[in-house]
Amino acid sequence: MSDEPGELAGRVAIVTGAGRGLGRAMAEGLAAAGCRVVATAARTPDEIEALAEADPDRIVALVADVTRPADCTTCVETAMSRFGRLDILVNNAGRGMRTISRHFMVEPTRFWEADIGAWRTLIDTNVNGPFLMARAAVPVMLRAGWGRIINVSMNFSTMRRRGFSPYGPSKAALESMTAIWAQELAGTGVTVNALLPGGATRTGMIPEEVPTETEKRLLDPRVIVPPLLFIASPRSDGVTGQRFTGTTWSEPRPAGWPPAENRT
Repeated sequence: MSDEPGELAGRVAIVTGAGRGLGRAMAEGLAAAGCRVVATAARTPDEIEALAEADPDRIVALVADVTRPADCTTCVETAMSRFGRLDILVNNAGRGMRTISRHFMVEPTRFWEADIGAWRTLIDTNVNGPFLMARAAVPVMLRAGWGRIINVSMNFSTMRRRGFSPYGPSKAALESMTAIWAQELAGTGVTVNALLPGGATRTGMIPEEVPTETEKRLLDPRVIVPPLLFIASPRSDGVTGQRFTGTTWSEPRPAGWPPAENRT
C-alpha cells in the first residue's frame, strides 16, 4: 500500500461486496490512494477480515447484507463512528447468474425455467441493495455538500444476452437508477455514476467450468481501479449521470447513458 498523500487522502469510502474480485480490487485501490475504507461482505467474512488485516490502518471489515435496511444503516454508522465522515459509496455487492445455475455458461437457463426464489434473491441484491445503501448514505453526503455514489455495472451487450436473465435486467435497472439519481442530486455536490470493467472479469461470479480459452481472456479486476479513482476524486466534480469503462478508460472521457446513438 502507498503511503504517499494524495487527493483522496482523508476521504472515507464504503465498498460493498469487497471480499473478492472487483470489490477487493477497488477497496485496495482506494486504500492505496489514501482513503479509509469500510469493506463489507455478506457471505465471505473470512475474506474481508483478511483484507482488513493486510491494511488495518485504512480498512475496516464489516459483515453486512445490503438487502437488509438495518445492515445498510450500520455500514454508514460504522464509517461515521470510526472515521467521522462518509464521502464515497461503491455499490459493488451483487449476485450473478450462478445464483440461477452453476452451469449458466454452458447450459443457459430460460427465464421461465428459473427458480423463483433465486430470481428474487438476485434482484433483491442487485437492485434493492444499491437503493438501500444509497438511501442510507445520501443524507450524510448532503449535509457535507459533497459525495460520490458509484454503481458497478456491466456492458450493454450483456444486459441483452440470451440466458442472462435476471442478471442483465438487474444491471439495466441499476443503470436507470444511476441516471435518475444523478438528476435528483444535481447541484448538491453529490454525484452518481456507473462503473464497469469492460468485459468478463476474474470474480466469484465466473463458473468453475469456464472454457480454458475464455479463462485466458478474463480481465484482471484491477482494470476498474483507474477510472474509480477519478470518479471518487475532486477532479470529477460536476461529472454525474455518466458511465466509465476500465478497458477504454482515458481521463476524462466518460460516456453518457444511454449511448448517444440510442438516445430518443
